[in-house]
Amino acid sequence: MTTSTVLKHLSKISIAIAAFTVIGIATSASARAASIVLLEDNFDSENSGSGNFNYNNFANWNVTDGTVDLIGNGFSDFSPSNGLYVDTDGTSSLAGKLESKTTFAFNVGDILNLTFQLAGDQRNNGSNSVVVSLGSLLNETITLPSTQNFTTFTRNITVTSATTAKLAFDGLGGDNIGLLLDDVKLTKTTSVPEPTSIIGVLAFGAFSATSLCKRKQLQKAAVKA
Repeated sequence: MTTSTVLKHLSKISIAIAAFTVIGIATSASARAASIVLLEDNFDSENSGSGNFNYNNFANWNVTDGTVDLIGNGFSDFSPSNGLYVDTDGTSSLAGKLESKTTFAFNVGDILNLTFQLAGDQRNNGSNSVVVSLGSLLNETITLPSTQNFTTFTRNITVTSATTAKLAFDGLGGDNIGLLLDDVKLTKTTSVPEPTSIIGVLAFGAFSATSLCKRKQLQKAAVKA
């Protein structure tokens, strides 16, 4: 194989490695953040789509205190056209606490997005409240008047220290009439470390191949001179 042929092959290899390096860097940049849905629930599939007082057989939740009612779809339906939803103050004169079955793990730098819908009791019972919590990351009391329609609440949280937590909605009161809960969604966006070692190797390979091509060209030019 002639020197000219070798140089051509080396040049092609250099270009290919350089291109691969650029692709690797671009892929790495796009992979820096990965979004994961941790929990999403509109309660519509519970109990075969039918309401039930003092319900405690949720797919994604445990009732860890008091009781809650699964209502809607024509059953004790105070907000029609919203499917099934939860009355946070069940039929036992003791408001309930709805807590996620899953304990979520969060790392430093994770960005959390929590959305949920709350409505007033729709029964002219004055104001009611719910405490929304996510371990040490969130603890907020939300109070709404009776006539408040379903309203979407959004909370964005940046995790500053590694922790674990359960998502919970804790109804306050005890008169069988509480805030209504629907459409809960918790999403985590995680920072993914760049594969810097791989990028470094590729970049070094591209640099080495290019340098070798240049040396060969200089040697060839020197021989001709």
